[in-house]
Amino acid sequence: MYKELQQLGVEVLSVSVDSHFVHKMWNDHELVRMVDGGIPFHMLSDQAGNIGRAYGVWDESQGIELRGRFIIDPDGVIQAMEVMTPPVGRRIAETIRQLQAFQVVRDSKGAEATPAGWMPGDPVLRPGPDLVGNVWKVWKPKK
Repeated sequence: MYKELQQLGVEVLSVSVDSHFVHKMWNDHELVRMVDGGIPFHMLSDQAGNIGRAYGVWDESQGIELRGRFIIDPDGVIQAMEVMTPPVGRRIAETIRQLQAFQVVRDSKGAEATPAGWMPGDPVLRPGPDLVGNVWKVWKPKK
């Protein structure tokens, strides 16, 4: 879903402790069978674990990085992070939904909020004293 991410103005970088040689072999021999043309974004090598340490995903005892996803805004601020154990995969559609929600909030300069379960096109909340105790009048999530 890289194309959808690009349309949102998102840059994707993957980081692992594997060398760039391992990344090339993995891409050329496995990923090309799952993604037409292979991975279209940069895969960075963090063999020393410096990036993993900075983001809190470095596992010192095993010398690996846990699987993490970080949404970093244009100002370089981490807006969301998710760290998972290797056996559990992520869902890119949820990442895209979150990116869209963050963009709505950012574009409104914080005047709008996207409540739990919000999807693009759903109503937003406008935080303030009038909303307190009245969210139920405005937000009717789909079941």
